[in-house]
Amino acid sequence: MVRIPIPATLDAAPEASKPTLEAIKKQIGALPNVFRMMSTSPAVLEGYAALNAALGKGRLDKKIRERIALAIAQKNGCEYCLAAHTYTGAHVTKLSLEEIAAARRGGSSDAKADAAVKFAVRVAEARGGVSEQEVEGLKAAGFDDDEILEIVAHVAANTFTNYMNEVFKTDVDFPKVEREAA
Repeated sequence: MVRIPIPATLDAAPEASKPTLEAIKKQIGALPNVFRMMSTSPAVLEGYAALNAALGKGRLDKKIRERIALAIAQKNGCEYCLAAHTYTGAHVTKLSLEEIAAARRGGSSDAKADAAVKFAVRVAEARGGVSEQEVEGLKAAGFDDDEILEIVAHVAANTFTNYMNEVFKTDVDFPKVEREAA
């Protein structure tokens, strides 16, 4: 059960959050619970939306970004984000069910994506304390410094939403998935 009151509609949200919520609704066609939850603090919603928008303009392929989101949600045990990214991975990003499962296990059948996902999981496990060899391995897999920065930023952005949803026990409004069924 959710731990804080969540605005039931866009109109019930704080006034300062409404423009960001309207933009999210226009972009994705709905207002998932996670965004309505974050709207309780306009600063939190605006900060997350700005980071997400900026990273969306980055150089990482959207399928790699989605795989990272799945892997980090699995690593952090976030039921909400596992459900959301399994849904968006299948229906928006068009990842196969096999690739979704592989990402949740921390890998990919695509060699370059596999390197990114494994590195992202390692960043989360090591709380950023990765080795020089791990960074060099990612470069050898074809990633440049810009893309490596983006991978780390995606780990942070996904960890942010994972923690928000876990702390506040956001009701899952996507088809549920089993945490262990990777």
